[in-house]
Amino acid sequence: MEDIVAAAHLRVAPSSAFDPRNLLAYIQNKGGGAVRAIKGALSKVFGLCDSDDSVIHIDDTVHLSKQNFLKLHETGHHELPTHRKLFGFFLDCDLTLSPEIADRFEREANNFARFGLFQGDTCRQEAADCRLDINTPLKLAKRYGASAYASVREFARTHHKACVVYALEPVEPSADGLCAPVRRIETSPTFRKQFGVPTDTVIGTEHVLFGLIPFATRMTRPASLTMVDRNGTRHECVGEGFRTPYNVFLLVYPVRELTATSVFVPSAFLRG
Repeated sequence: MEDIVAAAHLRVAPSSAFDPRNLLAYIQNKGGGAVRAIKGALSKVFGLCDSDDSVIHIDDTVHLSKQNFLKLHETGHHELPTHRKLFGFFLDCDLTLSPEIADRFEREANNFARFGLFQGDTCRQEAADCRLDINTPLKLAKRYGASAYASVREFARTHHKACVVYALEPVEPSADGLCAPVRRIETSPTFRKQFGVPTDTVIGTEHVLFGLIPFATRMTRPASLTMVDRNGTRHECVGEGFRTPYNVFLLVYPVRELTATSVFVPSAFLRG
């Protein structure tokens, strides 16, 4: 991490510089637009890059794995030529880091960070030699200094076998009892071709995946369920769940490796 930041001729500002009062004072001379932007999101700011001064400001109160991503994200803003040419000052707050953001510069900086964090294809190649289960991305997260959220997503979207990961918000009360809003769904290329991309927005008590959500423990044991592909063929699958204080992750994958099909008929994604 330090080598990449140094190679970009950047430095990380002292943590004291990210105190809201000190940070606001720092950007007073950066222009009215920057001041207005940071005043509007001061309590949610996570990082900023000042290319003019070659300095990155990171909120060191967030988890270390998130700091790692932020450092690379801000370095991406500095290193990508179009970013540096058009803007000398980047502000990244809670909204710009959310999965729903569609802004081109944020996606490019996120991809820069992702590529650096997981060392190109290195993590994908290592994951291919490991078991296809929920423990693998969690172990890789520690190895690569990434968050569980980033690692589980990377694991699913780059794996050569069919698998899907649901990233859920914590379970909350609902009209029907309990539910977990869906934050993100990541599929491997093979899964996407065979089954399509699930469109669930919430996992309620009647959903076939609800039983995979851990409550008393951090992880659920592998459980059997049935998945129906786009051709209407049923596949025996395994589902697992893992819980952090921030998210719940559900991994589902077929028991047997799938073979290619050429004609697909839309069907329900999951059936009990």
